[in-house]
Amino acid sequence: MGAMTFLGAFALTLFAGAATGIGGLITVLKGNPGDRFLAGALGLSAGVMLYVSFMEILPEGISQLEETWGKAGVWAAVGAFFLGVVIIAGIDRLVPEEVNPHEPEMIGTPSSKRLLHMGVMTALAIGIHNFPEGFATFLSGLEDTTIAIPVAVAIGIHNIPEGIAVAAPIRQATGSRRKAFTWALISGLSEPAGALIGFLVLYPFITPATLGLCFAAIAGIMVFISLDELLPTAIATGKHHVAVYGVIAGMAVMALSLLLFL
Repeated sequence: MGAMTFLGAFALTLFAGAATGIGGLITVLKGNPGDRFLAGALGLSAGVMLYVSFMEILPEGISQLEETWGKAGVWAAVGAFFLGVVIIAGIDRLVPEEVNPHEPEMIGTPSSKRLLHMGVMTALAIGIHNFPEGFATFLSGLEDTTIAIPVAVAIGIHNIPEGIAVAAPIRQATGSRRKAFTWALISGLSEPAGALIGFLVLYPFITPATLGLCFAAIAGIMVFISLDELLPTAIATGKHHVAVYGVIAGMAVMALSLLLFL
């Protein structure tokens, strides 16, 4: 692995994490985005992540494990996929609903109670929750940038409303635009942190088999994020059809981008 590959993968992860700052900037400058924009953007992100998970990342994991372990590798890949689901679901359940940035009511409509506390706790919740996302983006970048770029963009879109969820209550509580934006930006830095820590811990053990297991688990993580967080939040805006059109558009964009690099 060359230095440029490492730096490129890390840059994509940093971009995805820093997108929370965009959400903070939206809140600081002009308030919350419209429901139609949120529904379409989140639906698009879900479509990209679902398509790339089932059509590229999971098959890549199965391929690498099958080459190493034969038929048992297919079983291992399926097990790793659902283990990824369990891991991200467990992290999600550890975050109380009242501070979970993925609860639909948290997006753009913060409670008037305990605003500052809620904003800071939301930032911490995002930090915990986005840790595996950072490693997923980074690992995708190490393996194949044609997959990693759209994945990073999708996760970045997914992170924008998280930035809004952090910045909105802090701005209302303190009246400080700077503090609101800073907390939103800092909360996203857990993604590159997750990339670096995951790399340092797992890199000595990376073989075709462990890479295959990681890819299968990453696919499970992305599918769960899409179905549990992105789609429900998009539909909760009241723009159901816009959300569905966004999903289809996201799949089409991902499919086209992959076909162009065949």
